[in-house]
Amino acid sequence: MVMAALAFRPEAFEAGVNIFGVTNWVRTLKSIPPWWEAARLSLYKEMGNPETQEEYLYSISPLFHAENIVRPVIVLQGANDPRVLQVESDEMVEAVRANGVTAEYILFDDEGHGFRKKENQIRGHEAVLKFLDQHLKGN
Repeated sequence: MVMAALAFRPEAFEAGVNIFGVTNWVRTLKSIPPWWEAARLSLYKEMGNPETQEEYLYSISPLFHAENIVRPVIVLQGANDPRVLQVESDEMVEAVRANGVTAEYILFDDEGHGFRKKENQIRGHEAVLKFLDQHLKGN
């Protein structure tokens, strides 16, 4: 949602915090892991079927509208995330930086989708606080 907000409503927020967030719905829905199989149809109904609605999914994927992003963002990503693949965050950060916009990136080599380790949770939340202090308060 954060990357969509920054891409589709570029002036609405001063900064963004993307924590394990989808940026490419086409790839995400095409790479549903086997253990999500029971949820596949529900996801397709809610978001769209990548086999029959790829153009629509492309149109709602922030990655393909990154040129609109004008506000700084911090992205937190787990290297072992089976839901939001690391490549999505890699590409998103690269695209935002290509606009000349600040994109901080923290990759957690030992995390999947979300925080399981307390030390990573602390590190991530401290980085977010520092980022927001800098970009919202000017500290």
